[in-house]
Amino acid sequence: IICLQETNASVEQVKETVAETLSSYHIYANEAAKKGYSGTAIFSKKEPISVTSDMGIEEHDQEGRVLAAEFEDFYVVTVYVPNSKSDLSRLDYRKKWDADLLSYLKELEKKKPVIACGDFNVAHKEIDLARPKANYNKSAGFTQVEIDGMDYFTQNGFVDIFRIQQPDMVKYSWWSYRGGARDRNVGWRIDYFLVSEKIQDRIKESTIENHILGSDHCPVGIVLK
Repeated sequence: IICLQETNASVEQVKETVAETLSSYHIYANEAAKKGYSGTAIFSKKEPISVTSDMGIEEHDQEGRVLAAEFEDFYVVTVYVPNSKSDLSRLDYRKKWDADLLSYLKELEKKKPVIACGDFNVAHKEIDLARPKANYNKSAGFTQVEIDGMDYFTQNGFVDIFRIQQPDMVKYSWWSYRGGARDRNVGWRIDYFLVSEKIQDRIKESTIENHILGSDHCPVGIVLK
């Protein structure tokens, strides 16, 4: 199962782009009302039982940021969490988004375990970014409001599986295009797999593939047993 965030494309554009390369996959996507903005996608070799776009909250459902696929034993939810913006002008909205996303995931969890993954646009702990002191409460992605938002997930039944499995590993998933940040590994870990506690024992491996280039983010993954 491949999950994408920030596709910046319509549903039809996503399908057209990958139709030949991923011909053996079932292709699903969600798009923003604004063309060429945001968007998410799920590509799966196994056909899901059902696929649902958005959270069902009009305020949040204009940007194509959530897509959920239901399988036999779990849900997979690809998530592209809003950035609070460099001037933090979207921080209040971000706080509400985090709370509403948690409620949405908990509702799914009533039926079966959830594997939520994607760009959560927050470094949860100091270990998760190269320069914590310089960025704390000054930069989008490392304000206390956003840290609290991630705390709500981890305190309410969702496990940051990479950090649980590798508590001391310093590894990043995003680097600014500015100043040669990737070459110097001045990065942030802002891409996560948050999994229901009920399913965490099935996660055999959690990876950050920071050797793979082609984006300012690198892929993150899990292996289920």
